[in-house]
Formats: sequence, structure tokens, C-alpha cells
Amino acid sequence: MAVNLDALRPGFTDDPYAVLKSLRDAGPVHRVETFGVPMWLVTRYPDVRAALDNPLLSSHGSALAEPLRGHPHFASWWFGDLSDHMMNSDEPNHTRLRRAVSSQLTPRRIAALRPRIEHVAAQLADGFADGRCDLIADFAAPLPIAVIMELLGVPAVDQENFRYWADVVTGLADGDASSAREETSGYLRDLVTHKRTSGDDDLIGGLARATGETALSDDELASLAFLLLVAGYTTAVDLVGNGALALLRHPDQLELLQRSSSLLPGAIEEFLRFDGPTSHLLRFATQPLTIGGVQIPAGDVVLLSLASAEHDPNRYPRADQLNIERADRQHLAFGHGIHFCLGAPLARLVGEVAFKTLLSRCARLALDTAQPLGWRVSLGSRGLRALPVTFLAKPKMPLDEQATIKVAKPTV
Repeated sequence: MAVNLDALRPGFTDDPYAVLKSLRDAGPVHRVETFGVPMWLVTRYPDVRAALDNPLLSSHGSALAEPLRGHPHFASWWFGDLSDHMMNSDEPNHTRLRRAVSSQLTPRRIAALRPRIEHVAAQLADGFADGRCDLIADFAAPLPIAVIMELLGVPAVDQENFRYWADVVTGLADGDASSAREETSGYLRDLVTHKRTSGDDDLIGGLARATGETALSDDELASLAFLLLVAGYTTAVDLVGNGALALLRHPDQLELLQRSSSLLPGAIEEFLRFDGPTSHLLRFATQPLTIGGVQIPAGDVVLLSLASAEHDPNRYPRADQLNIERADRQHLAFGHGIHFCLGAPLARLVGEVAFKTLLSRCARLALDTAQPLGWRVSLGSRGLRALPVTFLAKPKMPLDEQATIKVAKPTV
């Protein structure tokens, strides 16, 4: 009998780890239902890691059984407009798309964003209301969207609308998601057309002028921009939001990090493992296969639980404890294999700057217990809509002095 995960909400949304533990303890694979779709939930680290690299599990919607293709979630993400991107592709198309993006999203380009990210983070901290703020709305969300708009080359005059569409599409704000997605699609296609001839030196501009093997169609460029908007935005928001919440719920770890900023790179990796932005990934069985001793028919949906795998006690000692000094950083938060997240360095950079800014500007940081937390309901991502906090503001640090603070490069 399938376990109905939707019947366990809102508890399963707010804190899925107790349910995942009971399922993991009971077996490696379970029949579940969520969002009205029957799936196979994979719970244990070795099985999840192996499945992420299994060629019999497809990321492309063509492997999905026909009756499920009309489901709203699959119809929009895998078969709808703006779906022609790396996250939805298999080999050899995946390698072609990834090579094209890698040619522009280089380590040099990402590193060059650091001063801009530091400047935006400092400006946002300057705007905090005295003694309290919502870390999502006032900090964790506006920081990465500013970076993504710069990467995509969104003109300043369009950024207010673009930010609104992004918030509604990702569930960070209320609104008509279908309408926002339609508006986003139209805008991104117009943006791609403009970039073909503009000569702009941004990510989309560079890709729009590429030729040969790295040349992308209009659909592929618009879909890539949408992927950066949705996946890149929410990953950074949730890394900062979930990581901050983890620290606030573990004051000993917060105090340790405040005493020793050199622990920040390792802390980022532990935040990703402990309560990462991506809780589950979907795959589709192209052929009958066996996972954890369970037979899975062709065309079925397989839900890989990163959240469960990252709390597998057979993989991580004291897995349910936050430990920013944990030496083992080989988590699955950014995936594994050919689909390892290409934007991981950018997410790490945004996370480092964000936490450095918070630690330097906010003393006595604590949850505002008078206000409720708010979690987004999602099939694959895990993140907050609201994180109210209180703090004691520290004196501002000059921007030129902030720029001299160096944070060690994290170990993957």
C-alpha cells in the first residue's frame, strides 16, 4: 500500500525528516503518493547516489508513462514552454547543453561577481529594520535575484517586474503562477532576441552569439535562462534561509561560527547536507530495473530522496546533528554524476558572502518567536517563505574594509 505523503502535510512540509527516517529504517525503497502521483521513494544514501548516475533512470519526460504526462506538474516542467534545458535532458543532448553553458559560466565569471555580491549584501543589511527583519524577504531572496539578473543581463528598467515573476513562479510570493510563468516566457524570449544582436557581455549575450557546437536555439536559450531563474534562485535562497535556521536552532554551532570565521566554508557544506535546498529529485525508469531489491517497472516515476540520504546514519555519524566541523563533505546536495549542478560554485559564493555579512552585522541573532515560520510546499525543493529574526545591529563596516576579508575556498 502506498504511503500518502500529502496526507502527512503540513507536518511533512515543515519537517520531513522524522517521516523519512521511519521509511528509511523500514526499507530502501517504498511506494508513495504525492501531488496525486504514485512514485517509488528511494531513501538510503548508497541507493540514491547510485540512482543519480544510473543510465536506466532518465531526466527526460519521454520516459514517463503516457497516463502521467498530462499531470499538471509534469506537463508544465517537462513538456511545457521553457522545458528545453539541461535538467530535463539525457545524453548526448545533455553534454552539448552543458558544454555550451560551461563555456560562459566560467570560474572567472563567477569569481568576478564577488564584489557585486558583497555590495548588495551590505546594502540589504543596511536596510534591516532596527532589531528585527524577515531574513527571506529582506535578505536571502533579494541577494541572489540581483546576481541572477546581472548574469542574465536584465535591464534595470525591467528588474522590478522580473523579480515579481520570479517570486511567484518559485512560490516565494503569492500570485497567479501560470500567468507569471507566461509573462516570464514572453520576456525571456524577447530578451534572447535582443541579445542576439546587442553585443552585451553577459551570460545570455555570450551564449546568443556562440557558433558551432556551443550554439543554442532560441528555445534552448530561453529555457536555460528560466532554469537559472528557478533553480539558481531558489537554491541560493534556500541555502541561506535553511542554513540560518539551522544555526538559530543550534546556538552552540552559531556561537562556534561567530568565534571562528575560518569554519565558514565547512559550515556551508554542512548546511547543504543537513537541510539542503533540494530535498528530492525525479527520475523516470526507461526500462525495468531493481533498486534496493525492489522491482521498478518501465515508465514509473522514481523519487530520489536527497533529504533522507543525507541523514542516513550508515553514511554520516550522528547524521541528525548539525556539525559545522564535520570533515566529510561529500554530500549530494548538488547531485552526482552528469547532472551535478553547474551553478554550485555560484550558490556557494552567495552563501559565503551572505553568512559573512550576517555574522559581521548582526549580534545576538535569534528567531523571532512572535512570528511564524513559513515553508513552501514543493515536490523537490525545500525552503522557507518567511524567517523572522531579531538581532542587535553592529556598527557598519566600510565596503572597502569588507572587501579585504578573505574566505577560504570550500572543499567539495
